[in-house]
Amino acid sequence: MPNAWRLLITPPARGAWNMAVDEAILEHIGRGEALPTLRLYAWDPACLSLGHAQPYADVDVARLQARGWDVVRRPTGGRAILHTDELTYSVIAAPDEPAVSGTLLESYNRLAAGLLHAVRALGLPADMKTGPRPAADTSNPVCFEAPSAYEITVRGRKLIGSAQARRREGVLQHGSLPLAGDLARITEALVFDGNGARRDAAGRLLARATTAEAVLGRALDWNEAASALRDGLASELDLHFTPQPLSEAESRRADELVRDKYAHRSWTERV
Repeated sequence: MPNAWRLLITPPARGAWNMAVDEAILEHIGRGEALPTLRLYAWDPACLSLGHAQPYADVDVARLQARGWDVVRRPTGGRAILHTDELTYSVIAAPDEPAVSGTLLESYNRLAAGLLHAVRALGLPADMKTGPRPAADTSNPVCFEAPSAYEITVRGRKLIGSAQARRREGVLQHGSLPLAGDLARITEALVFDGNGARRDAAGRLLARATTAEAVLGRALDWNEAASALRDGLASELDLHFTPQPLSEAESRRADELVRDKYAHRSWTERV
């Protein structure tokens, strides 16, 4: 019998609220007060997210503000991502939930199989990158420049990037499927040693990552992509999704986390 999960689709929101909601869900799952959850969401306005341990000094604050973009620090690792024109997913579950149990790489592999199923159903000729996850390249501020193990690629170019946090309460993995737009925009919000280095970084990024629209040659609707991702994970991981909203307790906790953590300089601007 398929495992019962919650499907949570939230409207586009600011980066601090998006990260706070994921953490609030994780806390409630850890106390047995919420079902394991697949959350699908988007960002408004566009938001630069930094990995948990990434230096805030990587951010070109003046350029970021001039473009009206937000900035937030994720609870997961990795490097910077510009969230815009994309479908973002989070998978949040207790440590013993079959979909995420075992080692980090074992859970990555399972979830990646569901993501791969989803993007192939959308007509994308995707593959899963295999091999060990490389050590983090702390000299490179851009997350999407190179694929890691069990990330989804198309003709060798990264399509879906994911990151995972494992805590006592459970596992939180989130990632993004770029639907359209210029992936090199992120370089406009990061610090580089001159415009030449910025242009070089933009060129490398465009050579090593791609969007759904660039591969398909057509626009991919957010809802179409969301349905495919839900169905891919359900099929590969034997899950049954029931649409349910955030509980009142989760919403209250998310608001607290926005105020005290994700919208606070002590969190965002550290390291």
